[in-house]
Amino acid sequence: MRFFGLLLLMTTGTASAGEYAVLASGARMYVDRHEIDGTHVRMYYGTGYTEMPASYVAAFEAEEPPAPAPAPVEPAPAVALPAASAPAPSPEELADAAADRYGVPRLLVRSVMAAESGFQPDALSPKGAIGLMQLMPGTAQDLGVDPRDPAQNVDAGVRYLRALLDRYDWGRWRTLAAYNAGPGAVDKYHWVPPYRETIDYVIRIDKAMNAAEAATPAAGRDPKRN
Repeated sequence: MRFFGLLLLMTTGTASAGEYAVLASGARMYVDRHEIDGTHVRMYYGTGYTEMPASYVAAFEAEEPPAPAPAPVEPAPAVALPAASAPAPSPEELADAAADRYGVPRLLVRSVMAAESGFQPDALSPKGAIGLMQLMPGTAQDLGVDPRDPAQNVDAGVRYLRALLDRYDWGRWRTLAAYNAGPGAVDKYHWVPPYRETIDYVIRIDKAMNAAEAATPAAGRDPKRN
C-alpha cells in the first residue's frame, strides 16, 4: 500500500500549497508544498526546503480549510414594552384635586358629588345631566369641557361651584340651590326656590356635611352663611 502511495505521489508532480507530510515513522510535518524528483521528495516551507528519500514519506494530506467563522447573529429587535399606565384617579381623588385647585372645601365637593352622581362617572340623569357632578350638556359646552371625561367633568363642576360660592357670598344653601336649580331661580326668590326637589337636595347635602364635620372636628369648617 505504501509503495502504491509513493507511485501516486511520483506521478502527481507538484502538489498544491498547504499540506501535511505523513512520514513512515508516524510523524507529521506541515509544508507549503512538495515536489517529486525521481526517488526523492523535496518539501518546501517558507523560503527553505527539505529533501528526503520518497520511501521516508508515507503520504501527503491536504490541509483542512479553516472552519468558516460563524455568521454574526443578528440581535433580536428590541420590543418596546408598553409603559405601565398609572391607575386612573378615583372619584374622591378627582374631587379633592379639583377642590384644592379652586379653593373649595373638599367636604363640600365630595358631598355635592355624592348627591349628584353617587361617585359614578357614567351617571346620567333623566334630564340629561352627565357624569360625576352631573353637568348639563349646555353647561359643559359653556365651560369648554367634555362631560364624559371624568377629570374634565369634575374640574368644570368644581369651577362652577366656586363661581356660585363667590356669587352668593359663600352662602351654602343658596350655592347648593343654584347648583341644583340654576342661579336664575335663586335670584328670583332671593333664597332657596320653593321647589321640592331643590329643597330636598339642599337639606340632604347640608345634613351630610354637618354630620361629617361633627365626626371630624379637626377638619376645616365650611362657611355656613346662607
